[in-house]
Amino acid sequence: MLDIRLLRENPDLVKARLANRGGSSAALVDEVLAIDTTRRSAETERQKLQGERNRLSKEIGLGRKNGQDTSALEAEVKGINARIEEIGHEADAADARQREIMLGIPNLPHEACPVGQSAEENPEVRVWGTPPAYDFPPKDHTALGAALGILDFEAGARITGSAFAVYRGAGARLERALINFLLDLHTTQHGYTEVNVPHLVKPECLVGTGQLPKFGDQVYHSPMDDLYLIPTAEVPVTNLHREEILKAEQLPVNYVGYTPCFRREAGSAGLGTRGLIRMHQFDKVELVKITTPETSMAELESLTANAEKVLQLLGLHYRVIELCTGDIGFGSMKTYDIEVWAPGQGSYLEVSSCSNFGDYQARRMALRYKDEDGKNRFCHTLNGSGTALARLFVALIETYQQADGSIRIPDALRGHFGSPTIG
Repeated sequence: MLDIRLLRENPDLVKARLANRGGSSAALVDEVLAIDTTRRSAETERQKLQGERNRLSKEIGLGRKNGQDTSALEAEVKGINARIEEIGHEADAADARQREIMLGIPNLPHEACPVGQSAEENPEVRVWGTPPAYDFPPKDHTALGAALGILDFEAGARITGSAFAVYRGAGARLERALINFLLDLHTTQHGYTEVNVPHLVKPECLVGTGQLPKFGDQVYHSPMDDLYLIPTAEVPVTNLHREEILKAEQLPVNYVGYTPCFRREAGSAGLGTRGLIRMHQFDKVELVKITTPETSMAELESLTANAEKVLQLLGLHYRVIELCTGDIGFGSMKTYDIEVWAPGQGSYLEVSSCSNFGDYQARRMALRYKDEDGKNRFCHTLNGSGTALARLFVALIETYQQADGSIRIPDALRGHFGSPTIG
């Protein structure tokens, strides 16, 4: 959530930065400010009425002491009380409406964020490795998975529906090996603390990280309990410190957690969505950082490098792009996407989106720290996939497929998987 003081003091800047995102978010600023003006005017009126009520109350007290008729004054006070109560209800409604609108305004793109209208304008930051070459036509992961008996989409559809899968045998073991490989890498080499968190969260947690209210149609909800299945570990992990005031020496906080993720909207059927590319349920290892404002941009570079290390150790060709203002996520102010090459798809697949949210999420979840001067300040939050397992699985088996249909396991993963090949 944006700072209301920024909207009051520099609305043109806010509108200009929001306009770079596209859409009509900039128009919401005027609505917020109109409500804010009305609400503050009502508060001024309430304070004046309270002062007048106090004055009249003293007069009533003196009048009664002197045996005077104070009924007229008492009636006036009664009218003032009624108006004060009315103002209170109006103020509560205005506060609720203002917060509702504020929750629907996206974050301001960072001043260094490239300006653009769509994904086609995202600049490429760097490339690692080269696409593998084969002396045979490479298959995609659905064909490989079926031939090796490691992926079963028909069983997933029978059990639950489309966009669900069953990993079998070596496929399930490979998924587990990747999870353990990622957790071990980030905890032992990158300094993250592992956490195992609930997969159901309260609605206020989703409000805190920005999925609610805007993206309520994309999450699975249990109305009886008013709990939501998590769309990403970002939600419970970032909310671990909601409504807390941390000490400056505690920062940065670095967490890594594995969870399954659940998303209702899995995309349109067709090219680029077959198999594991877009799923309603998938595994992910998530990286979360909580930092000071002064260090968050450097921490974003560190977080992105940590996610890239996964692909480097596995020997997978990838590229890093920076999202432009028209493609950046709702709550982010700066984002790098890491896209791994999948030979069977003949295209890159996003396996990690590393974002700096500034104080946007921290304001929504009242996450602060006490600085060296003893002042409470909002933290900055960051997160990124370290990485998303389904697409990593796709890239890995497509990259390391052999002419005989087997899959070679990269050296870095063999200790976790237990054998050099599948098939």
